[in-house]
Amino acid sequence: MNDRQRFLGTMMFKDVDRVPDYEFGYWAETMDRWHMEGLPQDQRNNRDIELYFDLEGWDCHETIPIRTGLWPTLPSRILEQTPRRTLIDDGMGGICESLSTSTPPRYLRYPLKNHGDWEKLKPFFNPDTPGRFPLNWDEVADGFKERGYTLSIGIGSLYGWLRNWMGFENLSVAFYKQPDWVAEMMDTLTNLWMKIVEKALHRVQVDCSTWWEDMCYSHGPLISPRHFMEFMVPRYRKVTSLLKEHGVNVNIVDCDGRIDALVPGWLEAGINCMFPVEARHTDIYRLREKYGRKVLLMGGVNKLALMKGQATIDEELKRLTPLLEQGGYIPTVDHRVPPEVSLANYKYYLKEKRKWIGRGN
Repeated sequence: MNDRQRFLGTMMFKDVDRVPDYEFGYWAETMDRWHMEGLPQDQRNNRDIELYFDLEGWDCHETIPIRTGLWPTLPSRILEQTPRRTLIDDGMGGICESLSTSTPPRYLRYPLKNHGDWEKLKPFFNPDTPGRFPLNWDEVADGFKERGYTLSIGIGSLYGWLRNWMGFENLSVAFYKQPDWVAEMMDTLTNLWMKIVEKALHRVQVDCSTWWEDMCYSHGPLISPRHFMEFMVPRYRKVTSLLKEHGVNVNIVDCDGRIDALVPGWLEAGINCMFPVEARHTDIYRLREKYGRKVLLMGGVNKLALMKGQATIDEELKRLTPLLEQGGYIPTVDHRVPPEVSLANYKYYLKEKRKWIGRGN
């Protein structure tokens, strides 16, 4: 079987020769450590390392080259730079601080502060703006017809993007004090995606859609489940219904933290694959027991096990064996591999995981 057949077969609970051998990437600090432990110096990014370890994805899988967010992108510029940090004007009206680590940039001034700011940005979500599709789109689309790899369409984010542009506190207040404005922004994004999806999938058959939200932390969601159901679920459903019309039945959401309270809404909305299911915060077995085959799962391998050593890695794979045997599950480390994981431990994990899934001896 090829990668595409394995992916779709696994997600449809069909018999496969084995599940895909995917992983979710690495922090920059992890690569720095591994370079000191023997990783060749020319392995500098996730794509390099996936090829080096002969992985099949997931972090660097194939996605249709279209633009479903703010377009054209606004040019950023560096305001100040030191060895420790860089101060950046993001081009949208915001000022952020980027540290010399994998820590996400921290906004000192958010670009989206009021409805007036939104009116200035709104034209950048016009689905008809040239450049959202490649100039040679017909040629690109034809190139996807005969393939053995999994192909996705990246949709975007209803909450995560707004949170990044407004800040957590400001968006939280807006749900209560300016609900019409929040609805307008989410409608703008939804309408953008609907038009782009229709155009893209008229020419290309994809295997899944991907969404990014990161709207949970260690104890639960950053949004109330009530607001999630009111503002987001109906808009998700519009897009996933269109995707389904084009034969797309696997819709993957990337959300960290404890996701239990939001899973029912995602499933109702047609977003049915949870990723990366961080073991410390979300019980992956509880999701399967509660939702059965309605829920698809990726991730779930506790990164902390990889920090501790070979015996703990063996125990972790044994823990997940019943889930692997059920189907509808592709194991990966439950987020990017952190620098506390040695290169030796990671190599051992890959070796044992490949025996476990049936790839290798």
